[in-house]
Amino acid sequence: MNPTQTAVGTDKLEQLKAVTVVVADTGDIEAIKKYQPQDCTTNPSLILKAAQLEGYGSLMEEARARLKSGESVDDVIDRLTVRVGTELTKIVPGNVSTEVDARLSFDKDALLARARHLMALYEENGVGKDRILIKLASTWEGIEAARILQKEGIRCNMTLLFNLEQAIASAQAGAYLISPFVGRITDWYKKSTGTKDYPVDEDPGIQSVREIYHHFKSHGYETIIMGASFRSAAQVEALAGCDRLTISPQLLGELAEDHGKLEVRLDEQMGHEKEDMITEAQFRYSLASNAMAGEKLYEGIRGFAADTEKLGKLLAEVKQD
Repeated sequence: MNPTQTAVGTDKLEQLKAVTVVVADTGDIEAIKKYQPQDCTTNPSLILKAAQLEGYGSLMEEARARLKSGESVDDVIDRLTVRVGTELTKIVPGNVSTEVDARLSFDKDALLARARHLMALYEENGVGKDRILIKLASTWEGIEAARILQKEGIRCNMTLLFNLEQAIASAQAGAYLISPFVGRITDWYKKSTGTKDYPVDEDPGIQSVREIYHHFKSHGYETIIMGASFRSAAQVEALAGCDRLTISPQLLGELAEDHGKLEVRLDEQMGHEKEDMITEAQFRYSLASNAMAGEKLYEGIRGFAADTEKLGKLLAEVKQD
């Protein structure tokens, strides 16, 4: 299928599902049941929201009991995160992504230990490696951890990814999937340039993912590209044909209500070009020299870390009841 060719389906969500694997960017069980994505992905912010939904009341009670028994807040959060993920595996046929504590993003050994611990918890809940993707921030340490985990059969989803160098380094490490962020890139450029809005084809976030997509396909990288962090349905449509797209319930709803024709924008045969391995020095300089990528990576880590701490405080307050 060539770019600009139209997909076939009743509404744009169904048309998108015909050309791209649709992933729900939420832990909301009811939303996932409604829109029937192939996969779903969570992060600390989404787990914090999910923990406060009515459908997860029993899991919060379980967390309360563990805290009262003397387990650490961090361990209870891990167990709660896995319990949420386990519930999600019951309603999606594909993968569920679970994120390692962002506060460990610069400690390879700690990332490895936590990732293995999360996978062990999933196995205790009867969920195998074939259903879970471990999400790691796309720091150098995160990518090096992914290199090891992939060899152990633990598939990794590299998140908080904002430039081509992060993407290439992840692919060269053998990461199963990368999640380049669209909306956060757009947000940065709007703020830094004073631009109110961009035509979709000139949107810096869209251009970034398209660059990664074309680079990966021309160089034969097998790592899956999953666009993430969308601010509008138009951004989603602009990446139709990408390997996967993770989309919020709100935007899934907008696509489901739109019965217009969806154009396929990305489609390219795998090439065989080779390139040199990205070194640690090159990787770190790419984040230092690219103000957007460096700032958004560190801001994202701070944000996820803050939400993990908020969840810990929420659980601690429950403990005092």
